Amino acid sequence: MLETQTLASYVVTGRIESVPEDVRHEARRAIVNYVGCALGGSVDTAVDRAIQALGPYSGKPTASILGRTERMDPLHASLMNGISSHVYDFDDTTPKNYIHPTSPVASALFAYASANPVSGRDFMEAFILGFEAESRIGNAVYPAHYDVGWHITGTAGVFGAAAAIGKLLNLESHEMIWAIGLAATQAAGLREMFGSMAKAFHPGRAAQNGYAAALLAQAGFTAGEHGLEGPRGFAAVQAAKYDLLKITTRLGEDFDLRANTYKPFPCGIVNHPTIDGCIQIHDQHRLAPDQIAAVRLRVAPLVMDLCNQQGITKGLQGKFSVYHGAAIGLVRGKAGIQEYTDEAVNDPQIKRVRELVSATGDPSITEDQARVEVELTTGAKLTRFVEQSLGNIHRPMTDKQLEAKFRDQAVAALPAEQVEKAIGLSWKIDELDDVAELIRAAVPAGK
Repeated sequence: MLETQTLASYVVTGRIESVPEDVRHEARRAIVNYVGCALGGSVDTAVDRAIQALGPYSGKPTASILGRTERMDPLHASLMNGISSHVYDFDDTTPKNYIHPTSPVASALFAYASANPVSGRDFMEAFILGFEAESRIGNAVYPAHYDVGWHITGTAGVFGAAAAIGKLLNLESHEMIWAIGLAATQAAGLREMFGSMAKAFHPGRAAQNGYAAALLAQAGFTAGEHGLEGPRGFAAVQAAKYDLLKITTRLGEDFDLRANTYKPFPCGIVNHPTIDGCIQIHDQHRLAPDQIAAVRLRVAPLVMDLCNQQGITKGLQGKFSVYHGAAIGLVRGKAGIQEYTDEAVNDPQIKRVRELVSATGDPSITEDQARVEVELTTGAKLTRFVEQSLGNIHRPMTDKQLEAKFRDQAVAALPAEQVEKAIGLSWKIDELDDVAELIRAAVPAGK
């Protein structure tokens, strides 16, 4: 079957009016979560350094960057939006493929919409179609693609951005095929980068490269027409095992937005059950750190693959350390942005407890579960089994919780009154005559 052609045709002909209302609401939730994450991350050093390094090479400054006063060309703005929205690892995740799906797609769309008039209806149509393209392509190659070391947010994200921008550019089917091919040949991102600024570079570059792919296709820049399914295409080259039917089966009927989740903690999602359990123990027993003699975790095997970093000294490393997650849950009873700073990672009390933590991968434990045992200096043992962690598909964050998460992050970049305006506009983005209204509310005053 010609998966590239089928997917391209779907994106070109797809209309938001055929999307069920529950999926549209989930798209709104994704945008609310994304804008909050982009605003929170916009003040991070990684964004400062990226703008400092690449700003001199930007074209005409026609596009805004969420949370920043600087303006760049739309391609560079896409990159910066992607870095800021992912740098704290607080953005959404689809557990079925571990893609952070919104960042690559929305980062490109917001950059485009800051430089070109775009109605909320058209923005959301492009977002939903781009999200679906990205996630389905990810489904086709997961888990083999991920297991070998590709960062699927970067590799699959470029397809979502290309499809979304291509939709706004009104590409014809053959042009969309080229955009997908151009995305395929730029699909990149390595898991070796986890725990560094380079991880956030992946969705940013995916947004930038996907945007560029759509522009090139519009200009008649050709690409191979079997970028997904060809014998030397994306799937065959980047996955030892794949199922291309996952791209096209029930396309336009089933939507992966229904499988999206939003994080209560800014770290790898597979750490969340451990953190959840340790916070519960903290809240019930209020232990002093020096009361803890040992902490033993039984977690899903994937945790040991993704989040086994020990001897850490940097906040970004803490996001991929289940040991740090357990320690901050037990010592501070919370796991917010401040728990993943360099200061928190090197806090003597947190470090002491972290070094008492051991973890074992257990195939009987799902990726939504964790078993925590805390042994006290008295010999007593406290245990907690988390069957379904907060924020995952079975215990989703509510709309109100997403708003609270938005506020907690966005106040780092905007005054409180402006934060409230940005929240309100994010919830009704699909009703806006021009998405620029929301973008203005998400940029500090003065620009």
